[in-house]
Amino acid sequence: MAARHFNAAVEPSGPDAVLLYAVIRTGGKQYLVSPGERLKIERTAHADGAIEFSDVIAASTEDGKFESDLSGVKVTGTVLGEGRFDKILVFKLKRKKQYKKMQGHRQGFVEVKINEIVVNGKSFKEEPAAE
Repeated sequence: MAARHFNAAVEPSGPDAVLLYAVIRTGGKQYLVSPGERLKIERTAHADGAIEFSDVIAASTEDGKFESDLSGVKVTGTVLGEGRFDKILVFKLKRKKQYKKMQGHRQGFVEVKINEIVVNGKSFKEEPAAE
């Protein structure tokens, strides 16, 4: 079975490259993240542009193998910006009763770049792009 890489932008290269990823939980959702990856999460509190995810569900330093002890695992990132997702329209209709209701909703988000994943005292950061 071939190795599965989750994000081409942070795909490891070279014979000694390590595929590292973690699954974090924030805003009621779970995200698969790697160092250097950018993602949009639901609006959450952050201080001075830094954010730390301590609710880590799984972490892997090798393809197909997960860490058994997750007590010392944390994921840190920097906030790149805030915004709002596209509008979602909610339309309710009760036929033959002349009842119609239209409502819109825009969820706020925070764009985060994952800087570092710490697993059992080892720090994994984004590798600089070779040019």
